[in-house]
Amino acid sequence: MPNSDQMHPAVKLLSSITYLESLDTVTLESVARTAVKRTYNSEQIVFLEGDSSSGFCVVQDGWLKAIKIAPDGREQVLNFLGPGEVFNAVGVFAGDSNPATVIALEPSTIWIIQRDTMLRLLEDHPGLARAVIQDLAGRVLHLIQMVEDLSLRSVEARLARLLLEQTQTDILSRHRWATQAEIASRLGTVPDVINRALRSLAQDGLIKVERHQIQILNKAGLETKAGLDI
Repeated sequence: MPNSDQMHPAVKLLSSITYLESLDTVTLESVARTAVKRTYNSEQIVFLEGDSSSGFCVVQDGWLKAIKIAPDGREQVLNFLGPGEVFNAVGVFAGDSNPATVIALEPSTIWIIQRDTMLRLLEDHPGLARAVIQDLAGRVLHLIQMVEDLSLRSVEARLARLLLEQTQTDILSRHRWATQAEIASRLGTVPDVINRALRSLAQDGLIKVERHQIQILNKAGLETKAGLDI
């Protein structure tokens, strides 16, 4: 077993991933040595929807977004991806092309694990297979919820839910890239509508909007607005 000085730099990151945390250090070291490190600048494309799957991706640092692009160029953000998160699992395990486009929102580093490596791990480690099934089921539920929100909830309700999901405290720090345009793309609307929704929630005394953060003043009221108090 390699000591800490000899250990591959990606092992600590991989061991923190729910998919891989049950694997022993020797196996993680083997996986890490086959992984490929990639760095991206802000607004650089990681991969395009429909391209051949580049592999199972783990975010080391930075933030990215997974999007679908309409023929007219309009974006629908499927997810924002931060440190320790994984993406492109569907493309890897389905043996299909990339299901979405991924773009870096700021300077970012990711590790790419090849599909053959992931499939071999599934065969050798049943616990990993269970974790993958659970994670993919969660992703399906996330997309079902997104369809429900876009189809049945107002923009204010969608925004209230997003604010509640994105903070563990009463303060939501906003990344520099978290502009109203990005939030609008996440919620399936346009920046002007997001601006009005933020003002409305503030006028109702539910939130306080500052330059780099949003403070939740009335969590119960925000839950009611989001339709989560039923």
